[in-house]
Amino acid sequence: MSQQKSQTKLHLITAESLAEIDQNVAKYPAERKESACMPALRIVQDQNGGWLTNDLMDAVAEHLEMPAIAVYEVATFYSMYEHKAVGRNKISVCTNISCMLCGSDEIVGHLNNKLGIKFGEITEDGKFSLKEVECLGACAGAPMMQIGRDYHENLTPEKIDAILDSLE
Repeated sequence: MSQQKSQTKLHLITAESLAEIDQNVAKYPAERKESACMPALRIVQDQNGGWLTNDLMDAVAEHLEMPAIAVYEVATFYSMYEHKAVGRNKISVCTNISCMLCGSDEIVGHLNNKLGIKFGEITEDGKFSLKEVECLGACAGAPMMQIGRDYHENLTPEKIDAILDSLE
């Protein structure tokens, strides 16, 4: 019985994304391409509308010449990587101790009521998804949330309404 070589998945990553990944690879010694794993995952996640598929993670592993399991370990450990579809505006709400003591429960309740979704869900129009995160490292601005790459601190229901109304 002959062994077939596994099919390449590099075609799943756009030329633009590969170029951006390679800019990150260039920051490390040639024998340490795998050091660019985290930015590579972010790049392909952005390319794919905000979430990763196994095939995309396999393509990252192939491009960085590392075992796929090592890429999966990174992608499942860090909360910034998504493994299912998200809304156009992914809202990550910190519920760790500092935010909780400063009112994150009220913030979560307000978002649940305003958007009609709970953690892990997407609004019917696909505009918003809601994610609970352990810590975003902005305890001094608690309670806080992240939308895309933007942090929003010292939240109140009124401030949340203004932020959400400003988004597409």
